[in-house]
Amino acid sequence: MVRTAHPGADASAGRQAGVGVPPAFILIIAGMVAALHIGKIPPALPVLRDALGVSLVEAGFLLSMVQMAGMLGGVFIGLAADGFGLRRSMLLGQFVLASASLAGAWATQPSGLLALRALEGLGFLLVVLPVPSLIRQLVPPSRLALHLGLWGTYMATGTALVLAGGPALMSVLGWQGLWGALAGVSAAVAAWLFLRVPSDRARRVAAGASAPAGAPAAARSQWTSRLRATLGSAGPWRVAITFSMYSSQWLAVIGFLPSIYAQAGLSGQLAGLLTAFACLVNVTGNVAAGRLLHRGVCARHLLYAGFLAMAATAFVAFSPLTAEAPVARYLAVVLFSAIGGLIPATLFALAVHVAPDEHTVSTTVGWMQQCSSAGQFIGPPLVAWVAAAAGGWQWTWVITGLASVVGLLLSSRTRYQRA
Repeated sequence: MVRTAHPGADASAGRQAGVGVPPAFILIIAGMVAALHIGKIPPALPVLRDALGVSLVEAGFLLSMVQMAGMLGGVFIGLAADGFGLRRSMLLGQFVLASASLAGAWATQPSGLLALRALEGLGFLLVVLPVPSLIRQLVPPSRLALHLGLWGTYMATGTALVLAGGPALMSVLGWQGLWGALAGVSAAVAAWLFLRVPSDRARRVAAGASAPAGAPAAARSQWTSRLRATLGSAGPWRVAITFSMYSSQWLAVIGFLPSIYAQAGLSGQLAGLLTAFACLVNVTGNVAAGRLLHRGVCARHLLYAGFLAMAATAFVAFSPLTAEAPVARYLAVVLFSAIGGLIPATLFALAVHVAPDEHTVSTTVGWMQQCSSAGQFIGPPLVAWVAAAAGGWQWTWVITGLASVVGLLLSSRTRYQRA
C-alpha cells in the first residue's frame, strides 16, 4: 500500500516556508553537515599519521569505526528517534557531533580519536535517521519524491565538500582546525534547526491532532511494538538489504580511488580532487531519481538502471581490457557514481512507503542504515582482500558485480509504481 504524507503536511509546509529557507531544506543541509564529519578522515589521514603516529591498522579503524554505531544498532537508534522526538533527535545528534569533533581537536593519542570517532557515528545517525519522516510531515504529498531525491544527495555532497576543501583548510589551520571548524558548523546548524524547524508538538497541532491519548499513544510509546512491526514486514527488509548492496560497492570503489591513483603516479592533491568529483556526481543521480519518481516513473525501473550501470561501469573501470585507457577508466567511475545515485534516492522514497505506519518511518530508515553500514563495513575490506590476493584491482568488478546482481534480484520484487 502506498501511503500519502502526513494529513497536515500542506498546511504546515505553507506556514513554515513563508520567509527564509524552508524547513525541509534545512533538514537536508543538516544531513550534509553531518556527512562532513563522516568524510573528514580520508583527507586527514596523512596528517594524523605524522601528528599522532596513527598506524595503518588504526587508520583503517578510523575509517570504519564511524560505521559501528549504524552496523550494531541503526534500527534501535531509529526506534529511539521515533519515540524521543524527531527534531529533538536531530538537535541531540548535532550536539554530539559538535562535542565529539571539538574534543577530537585536543586528542593526543589514536585511541582517544577512535573512541570519539565511534561517538561521531552515533551523532551522525541521530541526525540523519529522522529526516525522511520529518520531510514526509513538512512537505505536500505532491512534492515528497522531489524532496526525498534531494535528501538522497546529503552523503555524497558532504563527503565531496570535505574531500575537496579539507586539505586546503588543514594547510592553514592544521587537522585540529578542521575538527574545530566542523564542530562550529554543527553547533550553528543545531541553532538553525531549533529556530526554524517546528517542534514535534507544533507539527501535531498543525496537522490538527493534539497529543493523542489512549491506545494510539500507548502504541507509540511501546518501542517493542514498533520494532516488531518494522522487522516483521517484508518491505523494510527488502529496501535495507538492497541499500547494502549499493553502499558496499559504492564505498569500495570511491574509497580506494586515492590509493589506486597514487599507485598510478598521480599526486595526492590531484587524486583527492578527482575522487571528490567522482563522489559529487552521485548527487545528479539522486536528484534525477527524485524528479523521475515525481513524474510517475516506476521505482523498480530506476533500481534496475542503477544496478545495471554500476555493474557495467565497474567492469570498464577495472577490467584488464582497459588497462591502457586511464581516461576511459575514470569516466567509467564517474558514471558508476552518477547513475548509481539513482538507487539511494529511490530507496529513501520507498522506505517512507514500506514503513508499517507513520510512527515507524525512522525505525525503517534506521534498519536501512544498519544494513547499509554493514555493507560499508564489509565491502571495502573484501575488495581489498581480493586485490591483495590478485596482486591488483583487476577483479574488483567481479565483487561489485555480484552485489549488483543481488540488488537486481531484490529490485525485481519492488511493486511500487510511484514512490
